[in-house]
Amino acid sequence: MSRSLVTVQRVDAGLQAQFIELWITHRIESGTTPEAAGRLAADGTLRNALGRKDVTAFIAFVDQRPAGYVVIADTTRSLLVAAPSVSIDMLYVHVDFRRQGVGKALLAAASRYADRHGCEHLVSAVPAQDREANRFFARLGFAPETVRRVTSSATLQRKLSGEPRSQRYSLDKVLQRRRDVRARAAAAPPPRVVS
Repeated sequence: MSRSLVTVQRVDAGLQAQFIELWITHRIESGTTPEAAGRLAADGTLRNALGRKDVTAFIAFVDQRPAGYVVIADTTRSLLVAAPSVSIDMLYVHVDFRRQGVGKALLAAASRYADRHGCEHLVSAVPAQDREANRFFARLGFAPETVRRVTSSATLQRKLSGEPRSQRYSLDKVLQRRRDVRARAAAAPPPRVVS
């Protein structure tokens, strides 16, 4: 069986509807309800993001069917280093087209884009728990650079203010309290029965 031809095109106004359809599928696959994904797509945020000068998206087709997309942004790797880079914000391949070269074709388009814009590096944030994605990027030469950690501003402010920790107990403390209660109950004299 011959391998299907994968083609990649930059997302323009004519391809936005197909991109958004794939994006909705991606969101649903990630656990968002179809209704919520549809609302997110309909509010105009995606179209506005695709219209920004620093955001570029490519869509892949297999036998003229939308198969996946990559969204990239022009960035710098660090505020202290002025070298421009391309950040891969989203990479998605529809489940029906995986292991057919779609991801590689999308990354090749991102790499060509980086070259044309004088960007020496491509950067991708890959979830630590996604072993398959990490292996995929590692095989293509992406090396781990940092670990990004996330918190809410409220949590950070609470921690910085020195607010005492909540009165939660560790499992060891809970078990010790239970043992102490049982020991006191065992050591107490039996109740007297009055007849």
